[in-house]
Amino acid sequence: MLIEIADLFSPQEVTEMRRVLLDQPWVDGKQTAGVRSARGKFNRQLAEDNEVGLLLGQRILQRLSDNALFMSGALPKRIYPPLFNRYSAGESFGFHIDNAIRGIKGVRERVRTDVSATLFLADPHSYDGGELVIRDTFGERSVKLPAGHLVLYPGSSVHKVNPVTRGERVASFFWIESLVREDSQRSLLLDMDVAIQRLTTQQADDESLLQLSGVYHNLLRRWSDV
Repeated sequence: MLIEIADLFSPQEVTEMRRVLLDQPWVDGKQTAGVRSARGKFNRQLAEDNEVGLLLGQRILQRLSDNALFMSGALPKRIYPPLFNRYSAGESFGFHIDNAIRGIKGVRERVRTDVSATLFLADPHSYDGGELVIRDTFGERSVKLPAGHLVLYPGSSVHKVNPVTRGERVASFFWIESLVREDSQRSLLLDMDVAIQRLTTQQADDESLLQLSGVYHNLLRRWSDV
């Protein structure tokens, strides 16, 4: 399941974030890749302990905590602190799959990567290439969103970033450990939650809403990993 969250940040906010980010020192992206993934990873990123990156990451997480679609779609239990990368001049990241478990630097905590997230921070018209390509049961899906938009997709997906041939692609990326690890179950719960919210705004019959809400929460109780 792919979920697009539009306008998480405004164009003005993204412009300022990108300005601050690009003024920081960048390191080889291979530093956070596994041995196999590193062979096809050609980009740069902020060090995990970069203070500016940590502050911006907290800002992203705060914004997400107020986003109903993110909370319903990801059902977050733990979130890996957002990282930042950039691609230009032919840089790319070949097909790979993210590590199932990632340790958070500096603390004794690990995150299971049920859901992957990419927040686009560059205007898609300012660079060519750089599409996020995700393989799923329906084939390959290409994602290149406006700046300030975020996409969620299963952490189990094989995916890549196409070579950037003009301009520069800047983004934040991170992972979510969900209360519900199975993507198909999260998808059903999201559909049900959206339907409940829509019926509530339409002032549907209270008894029917109560019954539907009960089914939602009982499924969440059955499937959740707490």
